[in-house]
Amino acid sequence: MAAKDQFVLTPEQVELNWYQNHYRGDMRQLSWRAVIMGSFLGAIMSLSNLYIGLKTGWGFGVAITACVLSYAIWKFMRKIRVVKSDMTVLENNAMQSAASAAGYSTGGTLVSAIAAYLIINGHHIGYGLLTAWIFFLAVLGVTLAIPMKRQMINVERLRFPSGIAAAMTLRSLHADYDHNPALERPVADVIAAGGEEETTATMPGDEAGEELEGVISSTEQAEKSARGLFLAGGLGALIAFLRDGFAMLAEIGVFAKPFHLIKEVYPLFGTKALNYTVGAEGSLLLVAGGALMGIRVATSVLIGAILNWVILVPWMYNIGVIEALDYRTMVSWSLWGGASCMVTSGLLAFALQWKSVVRAMSGLGDIFKPKGEKATDTLSKYIEQVEVPSSWFATGAIAGGIGVVYIAHSAFDMPYWMSILAIILSFFLALVACRVAGETDTTPVGAMGKVTQLMYGAIAPGKTNVNLMAAGITAGVADSASDLLIDLKSGYVLGANPRKQFLAQFSGIFIGTAVTVPSFYLLVPSADALGTDQWPAPAAQVWAAVARLLSNGLESLHPTAQLALLIGGLVGILLVLLPRWVPAKHHKWIPSPLGIGLAFTFHFWYAFSMFLGGLIAYVVQKKYPKTDSIYTVPVASGLIAGESLMGIFLILFPLLVGLLV
Repeated sequence: MAAKDQFVLTPEQVELNWYQNHYRGDMRQLSWRAVIMGSFLGAIMSLSNLYIGLKTGWGFGVAITACVLSYAIWKFMRKIRVVKSDMTVLENNAMQSAASAAGYSTGGTLVSAIAAYLIINGHHIGYGLLTAWIFFLAVLGVTLAIPMKRQMINVERLRFPSGIAAAMTLRSLHADYDHNPALERPVADVIAAGGEEETTATMPGDEAGEELEGVISSTEQAEKSARGLFLAGGLGALIAFLRDGFAMLAEIGVFAKPFHLIKEVYPLFGTKALNYTVGAEGSLLLVAGGALMGIRVATSVLIGAILNWVILVPWMYNIGVIEALDYRTMVSWSLWGGASCMVTSGLLAFALQWKSVVRAMSGLGDIFKPKGEKATDTLSKYIEQVEVPSSWFATGAIAGGIGVVYIAHSAFDMPYWMSILAIILSFFLALVACRVAGETDTTPVGAMGKVTQLMYGAIAPGKTNVNLMAAGITAGVADSASDLLIDLKSGYVLGANPRKQFLAQFSGIFIGTAVTVPSFYLLVPSADALGTDQWPAPAAQVWAAVARLLSNGLESLHPTAQLALLIGGLVGILLVLLPRWVPAKHHKWIPSPLGIGLAFTFHFWYAFSMFLGGLIAYVVQKKYPKTDSIYTVPVASGLIAGESLMGIFLILFPLLVGLLV
């Protein structure tokens, strides 16, 4: 759409436009049935993520999976007349928030920092202390995300692709096509495309709608989108089964030996290149993620991957800096430059937007307002009635902070001032992690934890447990904060009440903690269980190794890693400042520093998949805009949901068979 056809809106007008044209507070949202269903599904999926984390170091997001399962279960219960009415689309949105908190945000610390503590010390933390630690970290994380929400979601409109995918999944499941979803492009993309620096949006009544993605304008289009979502879900599930299903069947005794019809990875660029993770994976999960991510960020990720895995890592191996061609050894060198790039760019972008940030966080001053004083302007009235109150932020931050500080001191011998410093540092690193999640759909928890480990290696040299658990605070806070923002993005698209969704998210923390902590003790009775074929615990092994390495400070890093820290930080700063120095028409050629930095922390084939997805979506958008509006987001969402559901089933089914046989 040409600039003359657009209304240039201030950030205040953008927020007000959402409240007046997208928000639907009169629909049923937070209910006991939504919370109970979400807690039930989250409890089950928390076990699968604990299992996956101990096996691979990774975890699955559970929101989309929970949406599909909840809808199917509730429809079945309605059919057999156990319940009288369907859940609304916003009830299911609240449900997925509870499920996500229970199934994802409470278990990440267990398979990383806590398992690493067990490796280093040889004994478990007391059950009561560990339960309280996981709970208070989750509370701290979700409350520290409160002031970030208005800036990142309301004002900047960061994508948070998994949030969009969950929203579009719910929209198709419930045939929720009368509501106009809030899918305006991120402000950075508008500017990069040559728009004004101010936030721009298409006002209601505009026919072109170029600012909106995936908007369904008729029942016929809605039906096509729903069919596309379910067919893509079936394809994703089929691919996952052909890749991993026969190995699962061999595990339970159906076949004598495991085999794969689709390989995990293909040597697309040669066998030698595959030693450096340069290949293509047998999955469409991250291809779908790249389609939701957008071409700019997806291309940036590929640029970073080529720079790291094609140029730098082979160079470092050839000169003897990297001693072995295994992923953990290679990434233990490469992550420093990538983490530095993400941290400097994220913090500088935050600082350069200080006016908007101050405005977004201005609600914190409401804590000190006289109780009788009420908002007067329209926007403030909406914020007062709809957004999460600042008093909740203060209460949660104080309660969570006190709990974390006390446990860090009593269980890990961390001085009080170091614990408080870790929390303050964690807020800013969580801010960076949430921005990365908003752009790329990947939360770099490990990379942010390594930054904290590096700092505490200098502050508390020789204190391995202090180093490890300070990073555990950062990782736990970043994980919970980004998980909340992803879920709130889904609610934003659907017009949900963020205050009610926050309560649903908060409720999931209780069941997640109650299930994951005892399960961890059962699965890992002692330190001897880790590092075995059953539980390789790769994430914990890396955390433990880095804690031992950095307990002596920065000098423990190889000089080339120290140089990578410096160069990565400077590159991050440069890429944030470049848009201020070059004409707007060239902004689209400036890569995302967060995307480049992220590529240094995972395999090349992940970046390649993301780029393919972004490229396919870009071509479809340019050549077939109508097809793009109907199919791109639903099909990508379906692929993510289908492969995730099948992946979880293939992990849980052998466990169920083992219990019954």
